[in-house]
Amino acid sequence: MNPAKRHVIFTRLRAANPQPASELEYRSPFELLVAVVLSAQATDKSVNLATRGLFRTANTPPALLALGVAGLERHIKSIGLYRTKAKNILATCKLLLERHGGEVPRTREALEQLPGVGRKTANVILNVAFGEPTIAVDTHIFRVANRTGFAPGKDVLAVEQKLLKWVPDEFRQHAHHWLILHGRYVCKARKPECPKCLIRDLCEYRNKTVNGES
Repeated sequence: MNPAKRHVIFTRLRAANPQPASELEYRSPFELLVAVVLSAQATDKSVNLATRGLFRTANTPPALLALGVAGLERHIKSIGLYRTKAKNILATCKLLLERHGGEVPRTREALEQLPGVGRKTANVILNVAFGEPTIAVDTHIFRVANRTGFAPGKDVLAVEQKLLKWVPDEFRQHAHHWLILHGRYVCKARKPECPKCLIRDLCEYRNKTVNGES
C-alpha cells in the first residue's frame, strides 16, 4: 500500500469521525488506567457497567486500597479474570503511592513497571490521558492493519512499528481510535461489513463480503 492511499484512508476516517474518543468511561488518568487494565479480554461495555459503581465508591489509589481485595472484587466480579485484575490493580495503587505520589506516570517505562500494564495499556494511557501520538495495537487494530494491507505484521509490535512509521503525522494523534472503532464496528473478525466500509475501494483484502457474506 502506497503513502497516497494511506493518506486517503485516514482522510476518510477523520471526515466521518473528526474527534474520536475512547468508549471507556473515565474522568481522570487513574480511572482510565483502572478501566484499561479491566478491559483486557473484556468489552468496554462490561467494564463501564462495573466501573460506574466502583468509581462512585473509590476512584483514587488510597480509596481502592481501602476497599481491599474482597471489596474491589465485589465491584468487578462480572468481568473476566476479575481476581487477577483486582490483585494487579491494588498492587498498582500501592506502587503509584510509593513511587509516583499517587499520580499516573507519564512515561512508557514507568507505566510498564505497574502490575497488569503491558505495552498496549501503556500506549493507551500515553495517547488518551496525556495526548501522546502513540498507537496502541489491540486485536482490532492488528486485524485491520493486516487485513487492509495498511501495516501488515506478524505480531502486535511489528504492526505498531509500521503504523508509527506509515501513519501521516497529521493523523497520528487519533489513529488508534479510528482504527479500533473501524475494527470493532465495520471490519469485524468473522463477518466484516465491507458493503458499508468507508475504505472498501482502498482496502487490499481479497475476500470482501457482499451483503454480509463472503
